[in-house]
Amino acid sequence: MNSQPPGRIPGDRFLHSPGPTHIPAEVLNAMHRQPMDHGDPRLEQLIAVCETGLRRLLQTDQADVFLYISNGHGAWEATIENLLAPGQAVLIPGSGHFSEQWAIQVEATGRRVVRTPYREGYPIDPGGVEQALRADKQRDIVAVFTVHTDTASSATCDLKAIRAAIDAAGHPALFVADVVASLGAAPFAMDALGVNVAVGASQKGLMLPPGLSFNAVSDKARKAAQSATLPRSYWAWEDMIAANKTGYFPYTPATNLLYGLRESIKMLREEGLPQVFARHARHAEATRRAVRAWDLEILCANAEEYSNTLTAVMMPAGHDADALRKTILEAYDMSLGTGLGRLAGKIFRIGHLGDFNDLTLMGTLAGVEMGLALAKVPHKQGGVAAAMTYLTEAAGSRNAG
Repeated sequence: MNSQPPGRIPGDRFLHSPGPTHIPAEVLNAMHRQPMDHGDPRLEQLIAVCETGLRRLLQTDQADVFLYISNGHGAWEATIENLLAPGQAVLIPGSGHFSEQWAIQVEATGRRVVRTPYREGYPIDPGGVEQALRADKQRDIVAVFTVHTDTASSATCDLKAIRAAIDAAGHPALFVADVVASLGAAPFAMDALGVNVAVGASQKGLMLPPGLSFNAVSDKARKAAQSATLPRSYWAWEDMIAANKTGYFPYTPATNLLYGLRESIKMLREEGLPQVFARHARHAEATRRAVRAWDLEILCANAEEYSNTLTAVMMPAGHDADALRKTILEAYDMSLGTGLGRLAGKIFRIGHLGDFNDLTLMGTLAGVEMGLALAKVPHKQGGVAAAMTYLTEAAGSRNAG
């Protein structure tokens, strides 16, 4: 058996994990320059444009935006370090792999976690949130940490319903939302939802490489952070605010990623957010039609909770998802997302977010359908045709409009 890696496959690699995502040429070109000195006066304008653009994308007029050189886990930790003193409690409703990873991170830093149960393929249960908060008679819970779209399960939770659950319980807990996998791909209105802290990162809907993350922080959350007693340095919001008043960072910023962020925000604005969201919804529906035509099962159980950024597909019994992914990667140079945690080997995930159009999706689904046949995974043919029919009809409707 030949164990050597395959030779080069001509053409572009298809990157269809739910993050990192394909980086458009415009963003690559924007980043392709010498870095700026962090004392350069032009940096002030670059930072201001990025922060203003993120506020518009988050739909907030009030929040301060703090940018970090880190992935999403770093932005998680920034939230933990600023809001929670040692030993304090946070409610993390179960949504899947990433809600549990956030909970583990909270506990590793010396805080306490109250969890609500979850089932694979289901989002956060707002009723469980309300029940847990009502049970907190001493008001020990400082905040509710929620994952908007858990990319392990491809389920999107109802943030409006969770906000209502917090209010119904009459609890003063802060509302924190991880929008890493949804921002720039699905509607999110921070102020209207009453979200106190939004947590985001660069490598998904923002169409950038990993390495840049942020906290968007309301005035209520800032005031709460001022009463937290744990010493902090790199993640400290107040240090960021002091430096930002002069137009700069308290440390060397990722200037090239900021150039890329400025360009990606410009691209989203030029397309128009309603059109961006409609495009992601269209591609998600086309993907699900393909999966059903293949006679495979979508992990997310309820149609109302489907994610517009990815689709998690369950493998037939006795077949390994990672073996399928390996076959597709080696034969067609296309990378799909793996199953995480308890779902390892049981599912594969098709990312359909970011710089993505109808023809890109058709190539993606063709690669999956050919891979299913090549790996001898039981399925029916016709997934690509089902998606193509749907996209053609959708294009006709848009053109007629």
